[in-house]
Amino acid sequence: MIFRMDSAANRPRLRLACAAIGFAFATLAVGCGSLGKHRAEEIPQLGVIDPLQPKELEMVSLPAHLLEPPDEIEISVRPTVPDLSSTNTFAVRSDGNIDLGFFGDVYVAGLTLEQVEQKLAQHIAATAPRRGEPLKGAIEVSARLVSGKDSKRYYVLGTVTQQNSFPITGSETVLDAILGAGLRSNSLPEKAYLVRPHPNGARDQVLRIDWDAITRRGDNLTNYQLFPGDRIYVPGGKAPGLLSSLVGGG
Repeated sequence: MIFRMDSAANRPRLRLACAAIGFAFATLAVGCGSLGKHRAEEIPQLGVIDPLQPKELEMVSLPAHLLEPPDEIEISVRPTVPDLSSTNTFAVRSDGNIDLGFFGDVYVAGLTLEQVEQKLAQHIAATAPRRGEPLKGAIEVSARLVSGKDSKRYYVLGTVTQQNSFPITGSETVLDAILGAGLRSNSLPEKAYLVRPHPNGARDQVLRIDWDAITRRGDNLTNYQLFPGDRIYVPGGKAPGLLSSLVGGG
């Protein structure tokens, strides 16, 4: 249908046609919104709420750091041993060893810093005499973590802007994780849940996240503190089509 804009007689018909088109788009928007809501309701809410879990305002210290590649540790030895300076920085290689140069490799993956100190002191004390290097006293070793954030991470999966793993420092919560990953127009954070890794054969640990309570009421019951290996899954509805986006349905 073609309308002539220079005709006063056609103006009422043009306004009527535009109104009809606007009504049709509004109807489609309502329909798309209702359909999206219906589909969202079909997605189950998984997990249980565990009030005993550490959370915002009630955090706990993370477990002792277990070394993994590519952690870096600073080692201090006294008394000074030839071919091994008093302070050295070592990276944990992919095979789990650190390279002590002439003193050989030492496997440290899976050990705490305290265990590394004990193992290195024993290793150096046993290796030095074989190399003809006299010891001036009992070997003491101090180990300090220089860089360990890349080996301990949590994950955000599902319908988010950045589906990825993120370094963990010990103070991250569910809210930090989801906002860091970013929500999309069809994300359903109200259906999100947290899963904790567990040994084979053990029961799944799935924690429900009450997104509305966390964000709108400041209720921290399900704003759980995150631990290394945690996975947060954010379900999503159907991505909005072009028409739905144009009329505000997505």
